[in-house]
Amino acid sequence: MVDILKARIREIPDFPKKGILFRDITPLLADPAALALSIELMANRYRGQRVDVVVGAESRGFIFGTAVACALSAGFVPVRKKGKLPSKTLHCSYELEYGTDALYMHSDAILKGARVVLIDDLLATGGTLKACAQMVEQLGGEIIGLTVLIELLGLGGKAKLAPYPVHSVIQY
Repeated sequence: MVDILKARIREIPDFPKKGILFRDITPLLADPAALALSIELMANRYRGQRVDVVVGAESRGFIFGTAVACALSAGFVPVRKKGKLPSKTLHCSYELEYGTDALYMHSDAILKGARVVLIDDLLATGGTLKACAQMVEQLGGEIIGLTVLIELLGLGGKAKLAPYPVHSVIQY
């Protein structure tokens, strides 16, 4: 099944800058069967675990996060870039594999004790998911797992996210 998904991921060298091999998921997203399979493989790990909320980071985390939240009968919390959320927020700065950034979450988005799954399309250095995890924990949420469509093994992101359990559908 993973090979079906890998066949729908396009490799683009030197994007967004020289030396980066970008894994483009837009062909996968355009294929209804591959998209549905991706969502099922991400959601299945958490079935029966009473997930209260799924947290997804802008922007591709929204695509998978909302679908997985629906599959698990859970709520969804968006994590956004600066200036995109209308109410009181908290934020966390983090490092990307090619720069730095910051993410924001509504300060009332996670209830204390809520069981949370974090979702993104890609795990590289782990900066995005670590920032999300820090904000969830700051609000009192309990992280039961992190799931990604693609994990880039050579960048060590999974180690940076310890002790959280990390699940990846596809590994490169």
